[in-house]
Amino acid sequence: MKRAFQTVDVFTDRKFGGNPLAVVTDAEGLTTEQMQAIAAEFNLAETTFVLPPKDPAHTAHVRIFTSKAELPFAGHPNVGTAFVLARMGRGGDRLVFEEIAGLVPLDVTREDGVVVATRLAAPQPLTLIETVAREIVAEAVGLVPGDIVGEPVIAATGTKFLFAEVTSRAALGKALYNVEIFRKHLPMERTVGVHLYVASDEPGIDVQTRMFAPLFGVPEDPATGAANVTLIGLLAHRDPRADLSLSKTIGQGFDMGRPSLLQASAEKKAGTVVATYIGGRCVPMLSGTIDV
Repeated sequence: MKRAFQTVDVFTDRKFGGNPLAVVTDAEGLTTEQMQAIAAEFNLAETTFVLPPKDPAHTAHVRIFTSKAELPFAGHPNVGTAFVLARMGRGGDRLVFEEIAGLVPLDVTREDGVVVATRLAAPQPLTLIETVAREIVAEAVGLVPGDIVGEPVIAATGTKFLFAEVTSRAALGKALYNVEIFRKHLPMERTVGVHLYVASDEPGIDVQTRMFAPLFGVPEDPATGAANVTLIGLLAHRDPRADLSLSKTIGQGFDMGRPSLLQASAEKKAGTVVATYIGGRCVPMLSGTIDV
């Protein structure tokens, strides 16, 4: 049976930038094994599969796969899938996706009536899970412990990532993952990957990041919405102010030749991060059918 798909570049305003995503727009009847095989065939960071919602009040049930495994929640797949469905006339300007991690609400931005961007709210509140020794993180990403600021932490708003601040843009640029250290110390059940970040003085960019998830088939990701929506929550959590609205423009993929810009924001009230958001522009690329 032929299934329609579209690909989009996510978190960019130009073709061949951002993070590519494949969206299978009518996945009803596909098995989990078929979805995983299709994702491996596309061999992108993620592929999404759009299914009828379990609750008719919602837009769709969405499943997300890397080339190696299914994810409970991810950012660029949600932003890109909402972009595709909104352009197809499905869901209007407010979409809600059912996912393993929970409900993911998304808002649509239009310019002159054309869908150009979407923004999601993370499905779960910020959770700090555990700290990890700087020595392990440094070895996993080809740095030395002195390149890492403070104590790395695994945190989540739906998907677990290991966050480590680095000392400089130069340190960020020289990072290179070591898959054997991931296998030994950072297995798939512990974290999806390592998300490095540093404050940026580049025009229009507040933070630069890189994310490595080799065990999930993503050696390096050009734009990781789920990691950055958690990062903005982590930054808000660490801010000494009890109440704030924090917004950052996050750059990712620049060291890969796939520059991406993500608009991240968080709300903090009485010392608790109560909401986190990530969004950005998208560009349509390919459409076709896959014969399953």
